[in-house]
Amino acid sequence: MNRLNLGGSMRVRATAATAAVLLAALTACGGGGDGGKSDSSSKPKAAASKEAGESKVDCMADDVSQADWMKYCSDEGAGTGGDGTDGQSTGLKFGESYTWPDGLKVSVVEAREWTQFTEEDFATDDPASTEFRVKLKLTNGAKSAVKLDDLSVIIEGATNGGQAATTAFATSSQPLEGRLAAGVTATKTDDNVLETKYGRKIVVTVQRNSENFDLEFPEFEGEITG
Repeated sequence: MNRLNLGGSMRVRATAATAAVLLAALTACGGGGDGGKSDSSSKPKAAASKEAGESKVDCMADDVSQADWMKYCSDEGAGTGGDGTDGQSTGLKFGESYTWPDGLKVSVVEAREWTQFTEEDFATDDPASTEFRVKLKLTNGAKSAVKLDDLSVIIEGATNGGQAATTAFATSSQPLEGRLAAGVTATKTDDNVLETKYGRKIVVTVQRNSENFDLEFPEFEGEITG
C-alpha cells in the first residue's frame, strides 16, 4: 500500500514538473509581455469582425419580425409609446401605450361605468353587473391606412377571475370599425358588462388579426371608475 501511494505521489510530482517545463518553454517562445499585447490586440479585431457581420433587415418589409424591427428599426418611442415601457406588452397600465412593428400605437385611456342608458342600448342597468365603456387611443404611425376592424378587445377581471361580455351603448359610440389613415390619431370605444362579484379591477387585452403569429397582444391593467 505504501509503495502504491508513493508511486502515485511521484507521478503527480513528475506531471507537475513537466507542466512547469512546458509553461517555461511557451513563455520563452511567446516573448512574455509581447504575447500579452498580441492577445489584447486580437480581441478588438474579432469584435469588429462580428459587428461588421451582423445581419440587417428591411424595415419597410411586411414580413419583418417584431424582434428584428425593435432591434434595428425602432427610434425613440417606437415599440414603447415614448413612456418608458420599452417594448413590454404585459403589465401595462391605463395611459401607457404599446406600438406594433408597423407603427400603430394603442393605449387604454380609461374604463368608466356606464349610467346613461337609453332604449337603443343593448344592456340595461343591472344591479348584479357593472356596465362600462373602455376608451382606446390609437395613433397610426405607419405610412398606409390601418383596418380598425382587425382590432378586438378581451376584458377579464383581475381580482378573482371572470370575463366581461360585449355589449353596446348608443350614446357617443365610436366602435373599432373602418380605417385609420396614416398619421391620424383617434379615440374609439368598446362597451362591456362584468358581473359585480368579479370586482372593478380589470385587464384589457387588445388583439389584432394578423398573418404574423408572433405578433404581441398588449395587456393593460386598470380599474373601472365612476
